[in-house]
Amino acid sequence: MRATALATAGVALALTPALARESTTPAQTPAPAAAQGDEAIRLATATVARMTIAEKLPQLLNVAPAIPRLRIPAYNWWTESLHGALGARNTTNFPEPIGLAASFDAPLVHDVAGAISTEVRGLHTLARETGRVGRIGTGLDTWSPNINIFRDPRWGRGQETYGEDPFLTATMGVAFVRGMQGPNPDRPQVIATPKHFAVHSGPEGTRHEANVFVSPHDLEDTYLPAFRAAIVDGRAGSVMCAYNRIDGQPACASDLLLKEHLRGAWGFTGYVVSDCDAVKDIADNHKYAPDSATAVAAALRTGVDSECNNASTADTAGLETRYREALDRGLISEGDVDQALIRLFAARYRNGDLPGLAGAPAAIPTGAIGSPAHRALALAAAERSMVLLKNDGVLPLRSGVKVAVVGPLGDATRVLRGNYSSGLSGPPVSVLEGLRTTLGASQVTLVPFGESMTDGDRVPTSALRTPDGKPGVLARYYNPATPLPALFAPGTREKTIAAVRYQAKPVVTRIEPDVGDRNLDLARVADVHRTVFTGFLVPPATGRYRVGLSGSGGTLELDGRIVSDRTKARWNDLPGMTTIELTAGKRYPFTVTGGGGDLVWKRVSATPDADLKRAAAAADVLVAVVGLTSDLEAEETGVTMPGFSGGDKTTLDLPADQLAMLDQARATGKPIVLVAMNGSPINLAWAKDHAAAVLEAWYPGEAGGLAAANILTGRTNPSGRLPLTFYRSVADLPPFGDYAMTGRTYRYFKGTPVYPFGHGLSYTRFAFAPLTVTPAPGGAETGLSVATRITNSGERAGEEVAQLYLDFPDAPGVPRVALRGFQRVALRPGEAKDVRFDLSPRDLSAVTPDGRRMVMAGRYRVTVGAGQPGTGVPGQSAAFTARQSAELPK
Repeated sequence: MRATALATAGVALALTPALARESTTPAQTPAPAAAQGDEAIRLATATVARMTIAEKLPQLLNVAPAIPRLRIPAYNWWTESLHGALGARNTTNFPEPIGLAASFDAPLVHDVAGAISTEVRGLHTLARETGRVGRIGTGLDTWSPNINIFRDPRWGRGQETYGEDPFLTATMGVAFVRGMQGPNPDRPQVIATPKHFAVHSGPEGTRHEANVFVSPHDLEDTYLPAFRAAIVDGRAGSVMCAYNRIDGQPACASDLLLKEHLRGAWGFTGYVVSDCDAVKDIADNHKYAPDSATAVAAALRTGVDSECNNASTADTAGLETRYREALDRGLISEGDVDQALIRLFAARYRNGDLPGLAGAPAAIPTGAIGSPAHRALALAAAERSMVLLKNDGVLPLRSGVKVAVVGPLGDATRVLRGNYSSGLSGPPVSVLEGLRTTLGASQVTLVPFGESMTDGDRVPTSALRTPDGKPGVLARYYNPATPLPALFAPGTREKTIAAVRYQAKPVVTRIEPDVGDRNLDLARVADVHRTVFTGFLVPPATGRYRVGLSGSGGTLELDGRIVSDRTKARWNDLPGMTTIELTAGKRYPFTVTGGGGDLVWKRVSATPDADLKRAAAAADVLVAVVGLTSDLEAEETGVTMPGFSGGDKTTLDLPADQLAMLDQARATGKPIVLVAMNGSPINLAWAKDHAAAVLEAWYPGEAGGLAAANILTGRTNPSGRLPLTFYRSVADLPPFGDYAMTGRTYRYFKGTPVYPFGHGLSYTRFAFAPLTVTPAPGGAETGLSVATRITNSGERAGEEVAQLYLDFPDAPGVPRVALRGFQRVALRPGEAKDVRFDLSPRDLSAVTPDGRRMVMAGRYRVTVGAGQPGTGVPGQSAAFTARQSAELPK
């Protein structure tokens, strides 16, 4: 969910919340029975009872306006922190969730979520201090984690998930929820919002109108387990419903999902928020409702409490009229409205946004944002996420080796962040910089790539000078001269931002470290404003550069001419870049008008083939850093180019120019260490056949380049495992739009992958002792424990990921094999540790074709090892028998 671009002429649109435009007698809302035992519900009920209907209706939108007479501040439910908090300060950027999944380390995910939670609370404190509450990124809830199942490698948003396996996703999802909310879910530090509920995993281009048909088996077996775990075990306080229909009903008006499962079988008592414009889609795209009033009524009556509407990124003025019409037509009652608001206000009391609830979390100081401890955790997370897929002995790189870094991503930094990330993060470290840190700058040479890559890196402070020669840029913030209530009165939302006139003098002038949107750090800057950045671009080396702007809105004038115009761009369009020859040390004057984007550049070569040959001749090893970017695989983009369409992939192959570069690198005869950066499975058959080593690095976060270098040089032992199957071709898979699981993921795929789910190598060796299987007193069908002993039989310290898989009794619909446990074990050379897995009946269960979850009577096989059974990795297996079948609740 992303905001529709509300910016033209380089100005980010954000409206001051309007006060209620009518005054009526507050309705008397009876307290629900739950209030008698829940102080948050009691407080919320009392608050809602004091509100007029005019005050109530705007609270149903993602931007909840202030109610001054009740001393209720504005609140924006839209907060993103998928793998790092997004806000006006430099927050910590952790690996993309697909990388965190590759760690197979639930305690790590818990700690990462806890760090992010702290920073989200710090941003809330900042908003309180500056008076900028009500803006995106200032709330004490978060629209994370994404626990959809990455069922098809073409999906552009799969990078946001924890992979293709329901058990792994559920375990990581629960760890994230608990880390984000803290030890007491009744007093959450930050409310977690698992998304997108449910059966939602592409294609991006049809998500607003798709009608997904799913069998009862696949629904229970694949698409719901992670959500059930997040709600029942993790006690998430919120859930986000998805865009698409499921068996004819929109997800945000689904009786099956919201009534039968969420609030029925799972007993969920929190609040439901819609994906952005998903309620609007109910009428506009799904045609499930005849008009907008009926659409909001369908969502509200089914259980949606807060509607995210892309037209309300900072204001709700006029959007509440749909609810007013639904009331007037009898489609909803004031009691329906009150029920939703009580849930929402109870959440604000629980997380401490509203005072009065004993034990609510205390405020976090802004100094906690981007702390050294969080930066160190980002590096550790990146190291544990990377997966060594192949090593012919070239790794670890020895001291004194001469390395040539080739490929488009060798010196790249924007790629590290993946999607749902902010340029305002810790200093990003490229693979080039990481290798120069670990091997020495004189040992590592960069070979600039050609001009075809779409990504650009934020121009750092070191290459920027203010007009008077200081590091950084001069930023001037201008407030509007036009009275906003008159300009944006109800019914005038379609007025263009060009109608705004700004004051002649800036309200704030200060030096910023770069062209980044930090206006929420400034109390005097209005929500609607104009930003002008001026300074000099000073390149560190002579050469050819692609320079431009990313994001939407704004123009870049460089050295006297406009080189990038983003005034008509969407927020996730490819960066607008122009190729320019620049001279080292020369000062190139520039002006960026408009905020919300980044000044980006990329060093490129006019003769990359010749450059590669020259560098290879002097190098011992070529480190080829290749892959994709989150500009190409992404959320609902307008990008159509070979291999990509609307954010999704149409092929698993690397871009053609990267494959050509790899062939040329191979022709030099030097060993190739391939480092892949991507958020989804790609065809690594070439690398498997021709590279000396392959390291899957994902989108590894701000410290990714140093993490990769630490692994390549042996400072860190590789320990990640694949949370996905790496296929050879989309031809091996069913159609993308078919949500049936037959033939998908390691559980149901019958072909031969390039690299299997769970695969990952180490620089040391581990051995597993024979298994001891101990059924519970009531028999194996009531649970059992599995024990083994793991020994580090190699010469290096390292961490093994012990993976437990089940083979089930022969029955229709059961998976080929299924992960049911994993543990990370750190061992010194020669050290051994006992490992035990306790399996519950749910762990032992499978799903019948009609959707019943059963522990099935019959013979099982359990395997504990370094990967899937049958893939040639170390491990041990044992058999056990369940004497009788038992059905489990939904």
